[in-house]
Amino acid sequence: MVALCGGLSFFPCVSDPARRSAFCLKLALVMLHLTYVAVLFGFDKELIHKTKEGPWYMAVYLLLLVATLAQYFITSGSSPGYVLDAMRAMNETDASRNRETITSIQPASSKNGSVVITIDRNQLEKNLLGSGTTSWEKLVMDMYPPGTSVRSVTCTYCNIMQPPRAKHCHDCDKCILQFDHHCVWLGTCVGQGNHCRFWWYICSETALSLWTGTLYIQYLKSHVLKPWWSYAIVILLLAALSVCLFFLLLLLLFHSYLILTNQTTYELVRRRRVPYLRNIPERVFPFSKGVCRNSYEFCCAGSSMYRMEPLPTAQELEEKSRPYTCSDVSACRCCC
Repeated sequence: MVALCGGLSFFPCVSDPARRSAFCLKLALVMLHLTYVAVLFGFDKELIHKTKEGPWYMAVYLLLLVATLAQYFITSGSSPGYVLDAMRAMNETDASRNRETITSIQPASSKNGSVVITIDRNQLEKNLLGSGTTSWEKLVMDMYPPGTSVRSVTCTYCNIMQPPRAKHCHDCDKCILQFDHHCVWLGTCVGQGNHCRFWWYICSETALSLWTGTLYIQYLKSHVLKPWWSYAIVILLLAALSVCLFFLLLLLLFHSYLILTNQTTYELVRRRRVPYLRNIPERVFPFSKGVCRNSYEFCCAGSSMYRMEPLPTAQELEEKSRPYTCSDVSACRCCC
């Protein structure tokens, strides 16, 4: 037993119970994908023959399979955007900026008659570096309306100030920027840092499921005189695939809607419990900048980690709550 525990210590992914569960889940997902492909090629001999005659069709299918699995592991291994990392990054940036300021100011003394002016380098360094300790607090408080207390925006678990749209995840035990949800299949949170990757993974998984289902249906149509047990296996797999495809399509449409309106799953589901959304009407999306800009920032500006949005002002909320008119539609107000 001791030898077994010692052997597990060399493999961190199986020594820790939580990481072991995530590892087994990922292994099961990979095996599920390979099972569907293996059954397809194992039962459908004509498909192998067609592949030899025209390999490009199945080559693209297998390429999509590999890309989907790769996207899954990339998404599960990516950071969702931790508030603590953003705070550290900002403190490091401020510290390096202060050091450059200190370096540019050399110790000097000048004598003008009886007056001697001296610059103390050590004291200057303490003042500059000390002033950066509250930069995160100042940045976060500037995103909230005046009069907001520090205690109300401080996480009781991490003891750090949360910018708007951030939330503490009890599964990861960390605060996440623009928290969406904790995904069990990925074994990590979905937030600002990996929401775009998550959407692309759902998109590729949906396309792969559609293609696989089409190949299974073609097999059932073209093989009438095959053994009954092969039909039973294919029908069971196709039924399970249909259920998964249904939920994947719903998930893809749901997250596409969130992207176009610049919302998160947590904000949509718990709208009445989120303090900064509690008094905003249901049909008003406070962080939306229009369909086009929302899509652009999600797809193209998602690489800029630690991008934080301040709470909208009362004037901006009033503008967003104004109903659309014919002139607004012609001017594409909903798009920009």
